[in-house]
Amino acid sequence: MSLTWSDVMPGERRMALHVRPLIQALRPALGDAAFDRFAAEAHEQGLVFTAAYDEEGRCAAVATHRVLATSRGRVLFVDDLVTGAALRGAGVGARLLSHLMERAESSGCCRVELDSGVSNHAAHRFYQARRMRVCALHFARDVDVTGCVSGTGTPAR
Repeated sequence: MSLTWSDVMPGERRMALHVRPLIQALRPALGDAAFDRFAAEAHEQGLVFTAAYDEEGRCAAVATHRVLATSRGRVLFVDDLVTGAALRGAGVGARLLSHLMERAESSGCCRVELDSGVSNHAAHRFYQARRMRVCALHFARDVDVTGCVSGTGTPAR
């Protein structure tokens, strides 16, 4: 399967048609309006939405990522990486991750980092099979703020 990469901007038709449904599959508590607000705000903070399209123009996978300057060096941090359910296991996610590795290198990053939910064992196997290692524990505590979607940190307005 041939894939092409496209960075999708908030407000583009493809964001609502292609990117949003895949991200919502990963984050089901994120409704349409909340996703649109998140996408606009996060893009202003440097988040890039990269979609993988097959030769027929179908969106096969999406990754959200940003370059961060950290005390560990410059990193490409992947917030989300999701492949459409019908294409899981077909190598699309691996090719998208490889594309992100290339972007990291061309951006002067020393590594690609991401978080994965502790119960998402299939994702853990996927990342470890691609030579990623567990190098930290990510801790979180919700703040009691009216209007947040539970577990997403996103205002529900």
